[in-house]
Amino acid sequence: MSRNYNRSERPDDVLDFQDSMVSLIRSLGLHKADTTPCGQPLSVGEAQALLEVGRQPGLTQNGLAQRLGLDKSTVSRLVGMLERRSWIERVRDRSDSRFCHLRLTAAGMKANANLARSRRAKFERIFRAIPRAQRPGVAASLSALMEAIDES
Repeated sequence: MSRNYNRSERPDDVLDFQDSMVSLIRSLGLHKADTTPCGQPLSVGEAQALLEVGRQPGLTQNGLAQRLGLDKSTVSRLVGMLERRSWIERVRDRSDSRFCHLRLTAAGMKANANLARSRRAKFERIFRAIPRAQRPGVAASLSALMEAIDES
């Protein structure tokens, strides 16, 4: 397999980048299936679903699938797990019973608020550990990284 490298980059640059990304994933704990990066006892998928339904009550499962970039069956499983925790409820659309709208229950709102506090505290600690003068560069690098991920 041939690799196309820019003249200014070495093949090791790509491997170093790969190792850095793996280290980032591990340092955030994203490889732990049942814990969020902020230490909450739920999967990252469940946390993201909870976040999105909290942001837009009434979101459909299809809408949630689009926002999370997941297939419908995966989202259906996530919603099922959140229902078993009594954090989310499916409400049939009155005008079209094929659609279910998702809403957080009272327990789900409490879990979402707890998750938001934990997430904010975790990322606030990380942010404050970055020297003030380097913060704009880190933000720009993250933006460039997200664009590259979206394009690839």
